[in-house]
Amino acid sequence: MRYAALFGEYLKNYAKTRLTYRFDFWIEVLSDLLFQGMNLIFILIVFQHTPSLGGWSEAEVVFVYGFFMIPYGVFSTFFSIWNFSERYIVKGEMDRVLTRPAHSLFQVLLENVDPPSLFGSFVGAIIMALSWSKLGLDFHLLDLAMLLIFVIGAALIYAGLYTALSAISFFSDAPTGIVPLMYNIQNYGRYPVNIYNKLIRFVLTWLLPFAFVGVIPASYFLEAKSDDLSRLALLTPVMGLLVFSLALLFWNYGVKKYRGAGS
Repeated sequence: MRYAALFGEYLKNYAKTRLTYRFDFWIEVLSDLLFQGMNLIFILIVFQHTPSLGGWSEAEVVFVYGFFMIPYGVFSTFFSIWNFSERYIVKGEMDRVLTRPAHSLFQVLLENVDPPSLFGSFVGAIIMALSWSKLGLDFHLLDLAMLLIFVIGAALIYAGLYTALSAISFFSDAPTGIVPLMYNIQNYGRYPVNIYNKLIRFVLTWLLPFAFVGVIPASYFLEAKSDDLSRLALLTPVMGLLVFSLALLFWNYGVKKYRGAGS
């Protein structure tokens, strides 16, 4: 209850700040949507030159991309810590965070909450719904429950990987060069993994499990497409909890080793 109350207070402060600059809020929403729209256009252009991608049709790949957008929007809303190293380590704001009784990661996350990113999740849900209809897939109430579970699991995978990446800053104040690399790797998860070679498939599935944020959980609803992937999809929440738990342990270890910004 204490953390829920803190979450509410942070959201109130965010609303007060952003309502002062409402135009900036909608510009941010529009820019995010345009960026996601460009990715979708790229997929459509690819299918202008090929009837299928690794045996997957255009509607199926668009379906996967729609799912991909939902957990990414949730992650970007609540785990927007792209600038952690510069703001909290280089500028010393981590010292301020550690003087407060709430968990340090919780404070950092709430100070950087970004509700406009959630619009991307809504757009992803619309894309999924349209593709669902186009593919003629059956719909059951269980599908909504599974979708929620998969989204939470996928968002935790994002959160775990980027939390671990941010925690490197406790040992080195210049890990930002890894962020663009990780961002590019995550985009591989929105395409069918069978189009990659065995090494890349292994990395995307078990080392940097970005396949679990897109194609694997989405394949659950496309069961006729790949029985192997649809069964593997059930591991999405397990993978999410595992990745985030390990990242949290690494974060806590980094906090213990942190010695402050100094003078």
